[in-house]
Amino acid sequence: MTEDPLERIEREERERREKKGPRTLMTVLAIVAAVLALVLGYLLYQRSTLVSQLEVEKADLARQMVELQSDFSALSSDYESINHQLDTSREQVAQLIEKLAKTEATNRSKIRQYEKELGTLRSIMKGYIVQIDSLNSLNKRLTADAAAARREAAESRRANEELTQQVESLSSQVSAGKILKARAISLNAHYSNDKVGDRHSRVRYMVANLTLVENSLADHGPVRVYVRVKDPEGVLLLNNESIEFTVDYATLQATASREVDYEGNEVDLSIYINDTGEFQKGIYTMEVFTEKSLLGRAECMLR
Repeated sequence: MTEDPLERIEREERERREKKGPRTLMTVLAIVAAVLALVLGYLLYQRSTLVSQLEVEKADLARQMVELQSDFSALSSDYESINHQLDTSREQVAQLIEKLAKTEATNRSKIRQYEKELGTLRSIMKGYIVQIDSLNSLNKRLTADAAAARREAAESRRANEELTQQVESLSSQVSAGKILKARAISLNAHYSNDKVGDRHSRVRYMVANLTLVENSLADHGPVRVYVRVKDPEGVLLLNNESIEFTVDYATLQATASREVDYEGNEVDLSIYINDTGEFQKGIYTMEVFTEKSLLGRAECMLR
C-alpha cells in the first residue's frame, strides 16, 4: 500500500523533532555545566586570593605586634610606678601575640579586634614615652637646680667662713688692741739713802719702774700690776705678803704688786721690792704682768 505523501512528510517531520529534542537538551545541559564550572572556579580563585591576603594581613599584624613588644622591652624608667605599668603593658602585648597565633586569618572579626587592641597599646606606649621624657626633663631641671643650690650654699658657706674669719680677725685685733702695754720698764737697786746703786752689799731694796701706754680701746678702771723678780740663781724673791695672781689660766706668785686707776691715758708707776732678804752679786731678772698679759721684762746687775 502506497503511503500518502503528506502523511510521510508529517511523519518524517515528527521523527526529526523527536530526535532533535534530546540533543538540544544535552547541549543546554552541557552549556549550563560549563558555566557553573567557570563560576565555581572563579569563586574558588577569589576565595584563595582572599585567604592569601588575609594571611598576609595576619603576618603583618604579627610583625607589628613583635615590633611593639621590642619597643616595650627597650623602654625603661627610673620610676617604680611607671616600671610597674610597663610590666603590665608588656604582658598584654605578649598575650595579644599569643591570641593572634591561635586565630585563623579568615576570622576577620577577631583580626580587626586585635588591630584595635594593638592601636590602643601603641597609644599607651606613646603616653609612657611622653611621661618618661617629661619626668627625665623635670629630673634634669631638679638636678640642675639642686646643683645650683649646692653651689650657692657652698658659696654662702665660704662667704660666711670668710666673714667669720674677718670677724674673728677683727675681734682678735680688737682684743689685742685692748691689751695694756708698757714701756720704759726698768729694775733698779737702791741703797738705804734711796740712791740708785749696784753694790750688792749696800742694796736695801729694788724699784720696778714702768709706764702704761695710752690705749683708748683698753678697759678703763682699776688695774693691778704684778712683778716677779728672781735672784741670780733663779729663785723668786718673796716677802710676807704672799701675793698670787692668775694669767692665761695659770696661777703664779708675785714678788710685789700695785693697783692703779687706768683711764686710757699714760700712767707712770713704781713698785717697791723690799723685805726679801739680802741681795747677792749677779743678774736679777724681772717680769711684769697684769692679769691679762705679760707687759715686759727687765734686768738689774749687782756687783
